[in-house]
Amino acid sequence: MNAKPYIQSFSVPFEYPVYFTEDLFSPDNTILVKATGRLNELRRHRCLVFVDAGAAAAREDLLLRIQKYFAHHSGDIDLVAPPSVVPGGESVKNGWRHVHDIINKINECRLDRQSYVVAVGGGAVLDMVGFASAVVHRGLRLLRVPTTTLAQNDAGIGVKNGINDQGQKNYIGTFSPPFAVLNDVLFLSTLSFEQWISGISEAFKVAVIKDADFFEFLIRSAAALKARDLTAMATVVERCALLHLDHIRSNGDPFEFGSARPLDFGHWAAHKLENMSDYAIGHGQAVAVGIALDSYIAVRLGLMTQADWGRIVDGLKACGLPVWDERLNRRVSDGSLEIMVGLSQFREHLGGDLAITLPMGIGRKTEVNVVSPDDIAAAVDRLRDIG
Repeated sequence: MNAKPYIQSFSVPFEYPVYFTEDLFSPDNTILVKATGRLNELRRHRCLVFVDAGAAAAREDLLLRIQKYFAHHSGDIDLVAPPSVVPGGESVKNGWRHVHDIINKINECRLDRQSYVVAVGGGAVLDMVGFASAVVHRGLRLLRVPTTTLAQNDAGIGVKNGINDQGQKNYIGTFSPPFAVLNDVLFLSTLSFEQWISGISEAFKVAVIKDADFFEFLIRSAAALKARDLTAMATVVERCALLHLDHIRSNGDPFEFGSARPLDFGHWAAHKLENMSDYAIGHGQAVAVGIALDSYIAVRLGLMTQADWGRIVDGLKACGLPVWDERLNRRVSDGSLEIMVGLSQFREHLGGDLAITLPMGIGRKTEVNVVSPDDIAAAVDRLRDIG
């Protein structure tokens, strides 16, 4: 018998538009209609809308405006049921309960693979609704409408979705690109201060490892960002989103088959810190701490100067983000820092060897395969001193 295998090989191109707009659900704004009709299919598109409870509470007329929008454009889009409100925040991703609720609603409305699920909300809601949409009929069309800075510049524009399970963040999930992403800057004006600044950490993340000019812009704009300047934030969101999109498109590994994930700079500690806090700490705040921690490890390894590390830390703090959390001090039974468990969980999540992205100065990066407990402990001590 011939043991030589037949190699099956094919490519599937993915394409999705990311819009930056204002007042998406104004009857005069046709972007959502254009997004559903971008394949030039001669049909009235059926849509089911899920709305983050936080977004619905911040804009009391939101649900009614969505219904009026669909009624105004009823020749092109069909709202098959009134918008459904789902809980916001990380708790909506914890376990399978809300995923099942979404799947049941999709089934009740008899959506097919040419129908649209419209998810309006923060990153956690987009992740959970996106995961449910990706597994029904092996994938429905998903329109993401991110409503937070973190979702508009990072979580809502990529190709991942998922839920938390087995005590780990994003343990269950799929790679499933959205059909389109619709960013409405006006949603940002209704955010709490914590939500407002949360996405700035992701901007620092990509700036530190990919774009020195953007980093300088963040430093110059820190006071305006902390003061809730919407124009400054709109610029940060768009520049950060484009850097993320460029990486996804050009790095050659959009579905993360390899073990290196540059866009997770600062995230191994952030994910563990979120878990240790039972998700009481926001993702963006945890990422800010993780950036400060990993950047100091880069100092220890001779990849970055103390001065550059100081500028990163000062910039994060000037925007209102933390660089320290008391949970970093917690230890397990053998006396080691609990945060170090996050390193092994990160490696398992990646698969293969450990690959941690660290900055080389400002605007460049490298991958390291070994991070010593001594370096992590030294970084924790340094952050405690300045925290």
